[in-house]
Amino acid sequence: MIQAVRNALSLPDLRRKILFTFFILFLYRAAAHVPVPGVNQEALRGFLEGGQAGSQLIGFLDLLSGGALSNFSVMAMGVYPYITASIIIQLLTPIVPQLEEIAKEPGGRERLNQYTHWLMVPLAALQAYGQAVFIQRSVGPDVLTNFGFNVDPLGTLATIATMTAGTVFAVWLGELITEQGIGNGISLIIFGGIVARLPQNIGGFVLSQDYIGLLIFALITAATVAVIVFVQEGQRRIPVQYGKRVRGTRVYGGQSAHIPLRVNSAGMIPLIFAQSIMIFPSTIASYFYDPTGTGIFQTVVNGVYENLRPANDAWLYWIMYFLMVIGFTYFYTDVIFRQQNLAESLQRQGGFIPGLRPGKRTEEYLNRVLQRITLVGAVFLGTVAILPWLVQLLPGLQRTGGQTQSLLITSTGLLIVVGVVLDTMKQLEAQLLMRHYEGFIK
Repeated sequence: MIQAVRNALSLPDLRRKILFTFFILFLYRAAAHVPVPGVNQEALRGFLEGGQAGSQLIGFLDLLSGGALSNFSVMAMGVYPYITASIIIQLLTPIVPQLEEIAKEPGGRERLNQYTHWLMVPLAALQAYGQAVFIQRSVGPDVLTNFGFNVDPLGTLATIATMTAGTVFAVWLGELITEQGIGNGISLIIFGGIVARLPQNIGGFVLSQDYIGLLIFALITAATVAVIVFVQEGQRRIPVQYGKRVRGTRVYGGQSAHIPLRVNSAGMIPLIFAQSIMIFPSTIASYFYDPTGTGIFQTVVNGVYENLRPANDAWLYWIMYFLMVIGFTYFYTDVIFRQQNLAESLQRQGGFIPGLRPGKRTEEYLNRVLQRITLVGAVFLGTVAILPWLVQLLPGLQRTGGQTQSLLITSTGLLIVVGVVLDTMKQLEAQLLMRHYEGFIK
């Protein structure tokens, strides 16, 4: 791998792309340290470190933004409004006939990508306002001195516009990497935010002089990465035969190929969906939580808060989280598979699976195989999701404070990091193979 990196850096055009990518990532991380005007950073940081009620959701949003939310940066939302818009368009495409027709037209994907950009802007504005309101109510009114339409309308609009512009800027940087860098730009932007938290997590162990814990968590993280790579690269190959076609004196077709059905086709999307939904009940209940209160309502609120928050002793939260990840994995895999419409594409290209009739029988067979292998991927994703809790069950690894001690990189972050690294390696591999160099994977 080291030799392959040297080969890549020895090529002028590929070296320029790699250096350009690093430069764009540096710009993104520099912008992530620019706070929104009028933010009391000390109050926000103290709230996050205090583990108070309602801090779980803010901590989760801070994770997704790569730590940009801890100082309420202009990049506090990262590229996730764009990801949300992309998922919405992706889910609506098979439902809305007009969008499905556009997707099938030449250049249709570019038009759908343009719709995604248009949808991203109002979503980013709504998320910016909601995020600011939630933080102000959770931390206190002094955390944002110029926010609130009844306090400072122009300041509120400026805050929303600044955060929205930060998201647009982040997406633009990601697209620059895709066009002029090594590709996969949006994913690399997310990757940069997640990896930026690694020194801070390691520093926490070093400052507490917990070197044994650091070693154990490093080994667990490395083993988790190995398993993720194994499952992410796992696939079921369905053999496909193409019939012969004669045109004039030439014979076309008659070749054998395969359809690769991935064990984990959904990626990390089910984890984000499930965690976003699971964290809301405890967040809402945290506003009414009173351990000394009485009455039916207070008992229900206290029960929701104590059992549905990501704490070591809240086993109900982790069980429901595991089941929701499995459910979302099946749902999202089915949506993606229906959009691909493999059976119809095979029939149109003159291909068939040996022993099966083209059309409905082929579609039923592919669905049946996909359902079976998705079970493995869903259980794998669910296990990775609750891995921080499972680690806490091991003797000697419990941490105080009620909150789970994450891995050096969180389970969701590990999936993203490994996926981005594998995709980037494959892209560099393709570039090197074009120039007759030995690649990364042997």
